[in-house]
Amino acid sequence: MLLVIDIGNTHTVFGLMEGAHLLSHWRLTSALLRTEDEIGMLFSAYLQQNNYKWDDIDGVAISSVVPELTASHVRMSKKYLQKMPLIIHSKLKLGMEIKYKDPRTVGADRICNAIAGRKKYGSPLIILDFGTATTFDCVDMDGNYLGGVIAPGVETSISALHRRAAKLPQVELVVPSRSIGRTTEESIQIGILKGAIHTVHGLVSGIREELGDEAPVVATGGLSKVIAAKTSIISHIEPFLSLEGIALIYAMNR
Repeated sequence: MLLVIDIGNTHTVFGLMEGAHLLSHWRLTSALLRTEDEIGMLFSAYLQQNNYKWDDIDGVAISSVVPELTASHVRMSKKYLQKMPLIIHSKLKLGMEIKYKDPRTVGADRICNAIAGRKKYGSPLIILDFGTATTFDCVDMDGNYLGGVIAPGVETSISALHRRAAKLPQVELVVPSRSIGRTTEESIQIGILKGAIHTVHGLVSGIREELGDEAPVVATGGLSKVIAAKTSIISHIEPFLSLEGIALIYAMNR
């Protein structure tokens, strides 16, 4: 059994994988000051609740975009599992060429999404990840990673608007049916959520002109279902694509 850890700017997701099958998963906030012992105690509680033991875990792999948290999770793995985790980066054996100008600057989460997306749906392919940022990742006809687009995430945009404008409230992640808001909350929801949907349509259209008109669109991340419900441009929803990608890369490199 493999422990996969996806460390993002907002959340950290733990998953237990058996081959390509995700057995269980847990989500924590990505707290920068959390120590290896705090992480170990929290994860130990999750294991016990689901009738797993530390000894069930044969390997560990980590995808991280937060270097400070990478170190504490590595220490947790070494202390509680006596295992040095595989850290995902662009120089590992990936089975695809990364055609970014500087492959070292591609986020590990984007690499994992591309690997798992191509495994499931072939190429060419467009992967949308709705997280702290909204990323568009592109795999070409030959199965290589090209690059993509990075835009502000929906929740990030809502929080930033609330912080910078004293009278504008935080709002629920609900997409209104109308396009003219009748309240301040509804106006924000239309501007950010419907704005995000129109951004997806516009950017995917432009990407397909370069990548190929038949490229399917796969969505992942916390808001993938909310956005996908309001657009027909998304072909598939894969909530745990990055965890599956971590496991695939681990299998290629162990």
